[in-house]
Amino acid sequence: MVQVLPFDNGNFISITEGKEKIGAMVVSIGSGTRTSTATIIPSKSDSFFLKLVSERVASITNGICIVSLNIQKELGLEMMKVVMNEIMEIVRQ
Repeated sequence: MVQVLPFDNGNFISITEGKEKIGAMVVSIGSGTRTSTATIIPSKSDSFFLKLVSERVASITNGICIVSLNIQKELGLEMMKVVMNEIMEIVRQ
């Protein structure tokens, strides 16, 4: 399940499987052409995907993006594409 909570200066994105729990967490701040990222809660897997989502949304919105990921199994490439497209569709609205 993908949930996006928009704010005036950024977004909080929660990606969960099963129970809604806070999981691995990354924050990115987009400012002009630069994006800075920090890991708050490390991920056992999918850390690249988590960072990619956070940085992409922060750069598009030119704001803050916090992404939480709580899943049972590692995401495959096709599922990553589906989730990323769903997030981008929501954020661009």
